Amino acid sequence: MLVGEPAPTGPARRGAKPPVFPVAAIVDPALPEVLAELAAARADAMDADTVNRELSIVRKAIGWWQRQGWIECDPTIGIERRPAPHDRTKALAQNQISALWRLDVGLREKTQWKMLYESAARADEVLCLNVEDLYPQDKRGKITAKGGATEWIHWQSGTAQLLPRLIARRTRGPLFLTDRKAPAGTPTLDVCPETGRARLSYRAEEIFEENTRLLANPLASPDDIEDLDGWTLHRLRHSALTHDAEDGTSTPMLLARSRHASVRSLERYARPDVDSVARHVAERDPAARRRT
Repeated sequence: MLVGEPAPTGPARRGAKPPVFPVAAIVDPALPEVLAELAAARADAMDADTVNRELSIVRKAIGWWQRQGWIECDPTIGIERRPAPHDRTKALAQNQISALWRLDVGLREKTQWKMLYESAARADEVLCLNVEDLYPQDKRGKITAKGGATEWIHWQSGTAQLLPRLIARRTRGPLFLTDRKAPAGTPTLDVCPETGRARLSYRAEEIFEENTRLLANPLASPDDIEDLDGWTLHRLRHSALTHDAEDGTSTPMLLARSRHASVRSLERYARPDVDSVARHVAERDPAARRRT
């Protein structure tokens, strides 16, 4: 943000080096106006959450530099956080989830998608799982959640049946691996010591999006697949929590499943769709019960 360059995305993120920005440039009297213009331009090109995250990172860095006595000013004063729009993500319908399981994809994707849906875990948490973090007999795994806390995710029979085939007798290293050997310079924690392959990361999102384009656009022609947008991995978590709510799962259990700290954080997930509300009303209709 300080140099006006966009952050690298996709494959360019691997091994990317940040641009050099001399701390002394912070005291340039023209910088506050430049930063304000940059922030406004980025807000037009990116979502509010991304812009706010960048601004937060810059302010934390500036605060640290001030505590070291390197600078005294804060050029971000006057730049306001952008209001984040309401979460419009919709849960996938049960028939869409069923169609997802019927896709002809590899074992890695089948296991990963099943685990994400059955556990309602975040994608980055599941991708960071190591084989030694798993407790298959208990259908659960140990993860590092937001803030660095150690927490547990729980899955069901679908994931439990696929995991042994995916692990293939490995005893340690990343659970989900790339198809190729890890490139030189890959951190040791992200390399399987038994196969030499790297931990699957951002590519997981791309694979899911590419494979779900026709499911997300059922009226589209397969010839137009390159111009279509598929689903995001986050929708599996969103769908799992919404389906739990539709099935009558209690709020304390939903909080435990989602690992949210407050009910307010859970609200955007626990939104049953129109069909579910209609079914709920019909099931509680005395007249309908008497007819059956």
